[in-house]
Amino acid sequence: MKKLILIGRVAAGKTTLTQALRGEEIKYFKTQYVNYLETIIDTPGEYTERRETSGALSLYAYEADIVGLVLSANEPYSIFSPCLTSMVNREVIGIISGIDKPDANVERVRRWLTLAGCKKIFPLSAITGEGVRELAEYLEDEEDRKARLAAEAKAKAKKKKKTTKEKINEQNDGNRICEQ
Repeated sequence: MKKLILIGRVAAGKTTLTQALRGEEIKYFKTQYVNYLETIIDTPGEYTERRETSGALSLYAYEADIVGLVLSANEPYSIFSPCLTSMVNREVIGIISGIDKPDANVERVRRWLTLAGCKKIFPLSAITGEGVRELAEYLEDEEDRKARLAAEAKAKAKKKKKTTKEKINEQNDGNRICEQ
């Protein structure tokens, strides 16, 4: 899987998304330091919000394959400057978190991320799971994709085989009823 760095302000949903992508139970906790995991780099929101620490994000971005700019769907403003992605030599995607919130304005946040330069944008909810799978699939490398597709094909074949057996059993049961 490609390594993703999540960048956004405090409470944007970076850590919750990290937990959802890893298949973990969603539990709120405040990220106090850069959490460098196998496939995700989860950064504290203060690093984005404070000039004194924002430079560290550019250094950590070199460790990632993809930079994810995270904005909550109910943000009152965008923390990301227009054309920001032109300053990064990695692919930059937009992530709209919390699309399930009652005051979500997904289209407004989509415009902000587009203005920042994001070509690919993923609206999602780590709580309901909507959109998380699409992001996870996008982050797959070729080897991961082949393994997932093979597992899905195997599961589909097993389900189809079971369905055929069930039909035969139902037909046999029907024949027995007619014989009685």
